Amino acid sequence: MSTRADQALERQASPWLFASAVATAAPHVSHQAYWLSALSLLLLLWAVRLWWKDERLPGRWLLILLVVAGCAGILIEFRTLFGRDAGVAMLVVFMAMKLLELKSRRDAMVVVVLGYFLLLTHYLYSQSIPTGIWLLFALWLLTTTLIRLHGGPSNTGGASLRYAARLCLQAIPFMLVLYLLFPRISGPLWGLPSDAHAGMTGLSDSMSPGSISRLAQSADIAFRARFIDAPPAKHKLYWRGPVLENFDGTTWRPHTGQGAAAALDRMSPPVRYELTLEAHNQRWILALDAPVSLPEGIFLNAALAATQRQPVTERQRFALAASLDYRFNADEDPQTLQRNLSIPAQANPKTRALALGWRQTGLRPEEIIRKAQDLFAAEFTYTLQPPLLGPNGIDEFLFVTRRGFCEHYAGAFVFLMRAAGIPARVVTGYQGGELNPLDGHLVVRQSDAHAWAEVWLEGRGWLRVDPTASVSPARIETGIVDALAFGEPLPALVQLRADWLRNLRYRWEAVNNAWNQHILGYDPQRQRELLSRLGLPDTDWRSLATLMGIVCGILLAATTAWTLYQRPRIDPALRLWHKALRQLARRQVHCAPWETPMALAQRVREQHPELGEAFQNVVDAYLRVRYGDANDNLTPLRDAVARFEQ
Repeated sequence: MSTRADQALERQASPWLFASAVATAAPHVSHQAYWLSALSLLLLLWAVRLWWKDERLPGRWLLILLVVAGCAGILIEFRTLFGRDAGVAMLVVFMAMKLLELKSRRDAMVVVVLGYFLLLTHYLYSQSIPTGIWLLFALWLLTTTLIRLHGGPSNTGGASLRYAARLCLQAIPFMLVLYLLFPRISGPLWGLPSDAHAGMTGLSDSMSPGSISRLAQSADIAFRARFIDAPPAKHKLYWRGPVLENFDGTTWRPHTGQGAAAALDRMSPPVRYELTLEAHNQRWILALDAPVSLPEGIFLNAALAATQRQPVTERQRFALAASLDYRFNADEDPQTLQRNLSIPAQANPKTRALALGWRQTGLRPEEIIRKAQDLFAAEFTYTLQPPLLGPNGIDEFLFVTRRGFCEHYAGAFVFLMRAAGIPARVVTGYQGGELNPLDGHLVVRQSDAHAWAEVWLEGRGWLRVDPTASVSPARIETGIVDALAFGEPLPALVQLRADWLRNLRYRWEAVNNAWNQHILGYDPQRQRELLSRLGLPDTDWRSLATLMGIVCGILLAATTAWTLYQRPRIDPALRLWHKALRQLARRQVHCAPWETPMALAQRVREQHPELGEAFQNVVDAYLRVRYGDANDNLTPLRDAVARFEQ
């Protein structure tokens, strides 16, 4: 005997399955390979055509061939069948293929369950507000489809949508309880695939011509900072990232050896702030220069860069403090100084000769630094579109093109200093930021990425020198938008001039920040703070699980009571009639939906004479109660049903 799941699929249910598949898979188009999205669309259109023509696939062999071809294509594209991107691609393609063989309710249930699972995969790529809104819509549509498959109320689209909406609304209290009380852990609840953090944008651990200028063309937010007191002036906001000491003629890289912790003398009161750092898959924290107070697990290396042991693969929040006026390592290790004097042999001979000439004239280090700054202040252009440079790139930049971004100026300046006998190195990070007046957070974007230099002077230690300030003071004082000429490839979001557009952006970013801080940022610490305000200061996972079970039990009881109260009252006579029909069904006699009581009694007498008289008595009693004068007297009907059950 076939089960309910094996029953043929109702024709009117297929469009709902197609719509659900599109709703759950469509957002993946933005990060999937184009051929995968095109293949999924073609399979979907093919499934729609089969449904429209009321046809079936020519044979099962064709579907097997499609599965093999799809897996082969994914293997070629990703070099694996596992991981985030390959796994999601397989789910999307398999859902489209499953639509080609929709024959039974079981096939439809596979599509719906696959759709629910596919919803979760979107959060591996984005946890934004638009993503959440779209997934709520897709959840509603999937639930409606599930109701349609099981013959929802009136079996109409509008009624099914309303019924699904009520179910989703009833689930909201349980969702809130689970969100607030489920024991929080640091990190994801399950192990993420190795490529789950691929594609994160941010500052690299190396610098070559063009690397920072490409990053600066992105409007993505790198981090936000909220100052406890008034924020410092923009020209003092240097957010320190990796410090680059090794140079091979083209690329600057950090020194990989371990050194003693940085020696720092504070010369101004600390500035306290809270940093919300976006995931960038690197270990540095991008603290304000110079950090003087760090949370547990954050360390200062010998180059004064704040780092942690594990890469930042999720949004993190830190409480920090910085001294904006400081003296750094006045007594530096001789090996470090020697390393920061090294330049490749035979590289950039013109630049080397220029610096050597300064040195041979007997200029003091401070005067050589001013010479280099004066050089950049004359006839150089600050641009995001510098020309390509050859093997002796610094020579070409200083003496030919004279067009560059901050990495060109910082790299050339450090090379000049080293050639002149002054220890110097490149520091990368971010400079400045934009204060959002609505929520008081300073927003630092990838377009604020910057590179500057540090020189070491006897008795004074490492000093910051920003060569870009000599070329374009506006870059440091007011920001990158005012520093670049019209037509530079800055993100449109950064270049907004109209007040109403800028205010609209402030509002949207303030809402996003609140979402990140209070919803996505609901971590174990914030959970403990909430429970403490509720009078539960000491809670572990056992007490949280107990509390969650109690609250969910109360909600379930309340929902059940409300549902029972809303349930329509069944007529007592109809209830007794249904009881008799169930007894009849146990004896393999089923009542058709269109069959009247008299017609059913006639069929029972003809097919099952042994039941005819007893069931006829039930029918007569039911008709008298339903249509006769004794509609308040249920005793004869109750007795007739009782005798029929014997």
